[in-house]
Amino acid sequence: MHRSFVYAGLGALIAAGPACVPAALAHAYLSRAVPAVGSTVSTPPTEIDCSFTEDLEPSFSTLEVQDASGKRVDSGNMHISPRDAKEMIIGVGHLGPGTYKVVWHAVSVDTHHTQGTFTFTVAQ
Repeated sequence: MHRSFVYAGLGALIAAGPACVPAALAHAYLSRAVPAVGSTVSTPPTEIDCSFTEDLEPSFSTLEVQDASGKRVDSGNMHISPRDAKEMIIGVGHLGPGTYKVVWHAVSVDTHHTQGTFTFTVAQ
């Protein structure tokens, strides 16, 4: 009886262990973007909306949009959505036909840092 209690307790600890790991290792990875990563759109967007897998720390997360020459074409008003702490949004001016690069740096609320880029194209 005593031995089965010890094994049951040990089994519960082992089973619970992996459940604790994701929270300790959480990073904010890009999960969705509008316009979509690699997409071609016929209507130029007025804002870029990037969603991540974790809540973001607004003071340390950034989002910018560059034209083909590397010049910034965003409005500089990046903000975290009031509806979803996993979502960064930035306005853009009038985007003509061409390919644009979105550069993001995301710091999750647990201070893990990720970064990346993607492109989208505005059709002629």
